[in-house]
Amino acid sequence: MFEYFPDNYSWSLTTATLFDEVGTISEPEEALRAVKHLAGGDKATANEAWFEAFMKLAEKLERLGDVDLNEGHPLTAARKYHRAGIYYLRAERFLHHSDPRELMTYNRGINIYRKAREVGRDPVEYIDIPFQDGLMPCIFVKANGDGPAPVMIHIQGFDSLKEFHYPIIGEEYRKRGMHMLIVDQPGSGGALRLHNLTTDHQTEHCVKVLVDYVQTRNDVDIDRIGLSGNSLGGYYAPRAAAFEKRLKCCIAWGALYDFGMLFESATNKEMSAPSVPDVVSHGMWVTGQKTPEAALEVTRKMTLQGIVEKITCPLLVAHGENDRQVPLWMATKTYEEAINSPNRKLKIFTLEEGGAEHCQIDNRQLIGDVMSDWAAEIFGLDLSGIN
Repeated sequence: MFEYFPDNYSWSLTTATLFDEVGTISEPEEALRAVKHLAGGDKATANEAWFEAFMKLAEKLERLGDVDLNEGHPLTAARKYHRAGIYYLRAERFLHHSDPRELMTYNRGINIYRKAREVGRDPVEYIDIPFQDGLMPCIFVKANGDGPAPVMIHIQGFDSLKEFHYPIIGEEYRKRGMHMLIVDQPGSGGALRLHNLTTDHQTEHCVKVLVDYVQTRNDVDIDRIGLSGNSLGGYYAPRAAAFEKRLKCCIAWGALYDFGMLFESATNKEMSAPSVPDVVSHGMWVTGQKTPEAALEVTRKMTLQGIVEKITCPLLVAHGENDRQVPLWMATKTYEEAINSPNRKLKIFTLEEGGAEHCQIDNRQLIGDVMSDWAAEIFGLDLSGIN
């Protein structure tokens, strides 16, 4: 993986994915270059500088987009608004959730990102799906073609947002004739930040509601519904598929067999590759617990032991050979114990081919192709795509 910050894994992880999300290097490098000298130093100082650098860049792109829109160039404006939205959301990533600027920055990010979709007339719908005492914010990406089409529901991981998966992943599904419902489920994105919905181990409950929703749509083939999840979603998705039998396939994108084991390493200060500055505090927020010990108890229930063998639909397990966050054995164990899946596949991305890091952050183009091709095969679609 290209590591812009060799002594700061969480910054390097974000940088690698950022380049994919905005489709350029030189523009975000403005902000990256400004903070590079701080990467290995005091975390509070470094993360404050990161926030300020990316806010400055985001605001610049938003202003430039406004100029384009006022001059009658909406498609050009949309591209700048997209990048501005991503920069705001990447600025927010390294603020503590108790910082009042976190929610303000998050809202700025999702709003300008949505403006990019609207101004650019992208084939998406924004949907809020009720769950418990709040809402699960979603983006429904419409398939190419006419008539009812299969749909892949995608749920987030420990610290991802729905905005990070379109267009880079969603476009690959739609080109192959599938809808994609990208969801901020409890414990993630807007469900957590705007509606205080926290996570637990029983993800089949929120997934049931998501399946209920897509089955109400006239443009969905209700007999071809799949589910995917990235990172911690590599636990969430197989867990849900074990119990929600309306799902016709499942993808564990970065298989996570036992989250309690990983979270315990964070509480013991033994985690060598944290995705966010304070994994323990973030875990308390995500699980809605007030102490590390209580959060650890929640995460200890997040295991696929005794669960994965209940999966009876096709299963794709995708993992990086050099994943430094989730060990490779968790992928092989998930695959090996899925003995009742009628069509299971283990895809290990090697260092030689690329995509070898956690959830293919070193090249997400590769995983987008693999997941959408596999789902198209499972759903019996034309692999040449739909124009």
